[in-house]
Amino acid sequence: MQQVKEFLEFLNQYLGGSEWFVFLLLGTGLFFTIYLKFPQFRYFKFAIRVVKGKYDKDTDVGDTSHFQALSTALSGTVGTGNIAGVALAIHIGGPAALFWMLVTALFGMTTKFVEVTLSHKYRDVLPDGSISGGPMYYMKKRLNINLKNGRVIQTGKWLGIFFALATILSSFGTGSLPQINSISNALFSTFNVKQVVSGAILTVLLALVIIGGIKRIAKVTSTMVPFMAIFYFLGAFFVIATNYENIIPSLIAIFRDVFTGTAAIGGFMGAGFAFAFNRGVNRGLFSNEAGQGSAPIAHSAARAHEPVSEGLVAILEPFIDTIIICSLTGLVLLASGAWHEKYPNQFQKSDMVMLARVYKDQNPQDKQELFKMFNHKESPPFFTGEISIRDGKMQNNLTLINASSIAEDVLFTKDGKPYTGKVSVENGNVEIDQAGVMVTGKSLLHSAPLTTEAFKKSILGDWGQYIVSIGLLLFAFSTAISWSYYGGRAMTFLFGSNSVVYYRLFYIVAFFFASFTDTTIIWALSYITIVLMALPNLAGLLILHKEVKSTIRQYWVDFKKEHPGVRTPE
Repeated sequence: MQQVKEFLEFLNQYLGGSEWFVFLLLGTGLFFTIYLKFPQFRYFKFAIRVVKGKYDKDTDVGDTSHFQALSTALSGTVGTGNIAGVALAIHIGGPAALFWMLVTALFGMTTKFVEVTLSHKYRDVLPDGSISGGPMYYMKKRLNINLKNGRVIQTGKWLGIFFALATILSSFGTGSLPQINSISNALFSTFNVKQVVSGAILTVLLALVIIGGIKRIAKVTSTMVPFMAIFYFLGAFFVIATNYENIIPSLIAIFRDVFTGTAAIGGFMGAGFAFAFNRGVNRGLFSNEAGQGSAPIAHSAARAHEPVSEGLVAILEPFIDTIIICSLTGLVLLASGAWHEKYPNQFQKSDMVMLARVYKDQNPQDKQELFKMFNHKESPPFFTGEISIRDGKMQNNLTLINASSIAEDVLFTKDGKPYTGKVSVENGNVEIDQAGVMVTGKSLLHSAPLTTEAFKKSILGDWGQYIVSIGLLLFAFSTAISWSYYGGRAMTFLFGSNSVVYYRLFYIVAFFFASFTDTTIIWALSYITIVLMALPNLAGLLILHKEVKSTIRQYWVDFKKEHPGVRTPE
């Protein structure tokens, strides 16, 4: 399984972690922003009016209201990425990574507008009267190749099938299995609730929601999303207010190092421009999913007599998800100072690297060497061999790197007692599983544990960890709900509506087992499935750019005829 994980991570270096994907994602948003004359700014206020239902008609066709569709899509995007993803981006890329997350969201507002408009335009009404839509439908209907002799090559059909299969995989890799695993681990560490217990309870709740279909999902998410956003906002406000003197320096740090990178964080790990840019854009996509094509599946179910109004609603989604919620998390991390401090923690195998000589944080030359090595300018001197452990302490003159920092006060234990014996190391990888030992010490943190420590550095004190745990529970659970719908619509596209019940049953069972089993390999798979969804969708949007513009133009013509006294952004 470790080899499979390493292969998936290697593959992702050439997909989601590569520069070409980052530029394709941002480039698509930038192109449509200019091509459509900055719709995320011009149409923003009007979009709020549409969400309120001001221009709805009794004859509109759909399963949900504009607000319910927005809530369902937001529940799918507001997840662990808003708590753990921001922390990981700043940990790797420094404060400037948050800037690039915000840039991704800004252009993502236009991308969402375009992809939702197209998906809503080509949705299907099923025999039972329900709606099924998403990028796979516009691909099937509009991306075929018409030859001069009248023949049609079903290119769009196969692109739609490819997208739908990737959506099903992503529903497990992004929306379900890692989410419940994060929830159960957080509840265990904070409230000492066993993973299998929390998994069982949440699985029952999930089943009660998703078996009811989109109408029940929409009712739950439209109540849940505003509550969890306000809950998290209040907690973040207390942290930022407590550290008010660091607000201005934190904002300066976000913009100061945008093109130069962060000089040094956590003792040695620096973040050059490429790191900050890549991680910021990558985490931005994971957070708001603009261009991925998932949210249009939820928006396609909205009641509307034409597609552009729902596209306008989608403009608000990256704004709420990333520009508001992710910015809050980022300011919490930066203002609290938690992002560059070392904390006692249990080391994970994937975070540890053993180097073949001693390095010190206090030595400027050592810091410079480590900075170069971990920014891929030089090859680190990885250790291979056996390390000797006596009474839990390492006897070799080596350096253990954990979470991109030099580990301190390292202790090896087995069955709760200091360990004495040997531990194998292969090319820097510490084989703790073979020895059956656990490693603890002080190092930097990332992901949810980092956000937890940041929330504790306020007047909330230890109560801050409860804010993060409950927020993670609400965010991740709502994500699992929405992704069950996305996967179900993909199944409908591939195999018909009768197949959805089997998908839901498997989704529920897998959700339970993931609460107490290792999902590391699923996380690795999720990064790839995100790209596999985004590629055909981004290509389709660019191919149909002229149709998008003409559809929007016609919307404003028709709107002015129906509402002659209303002032429009056009």
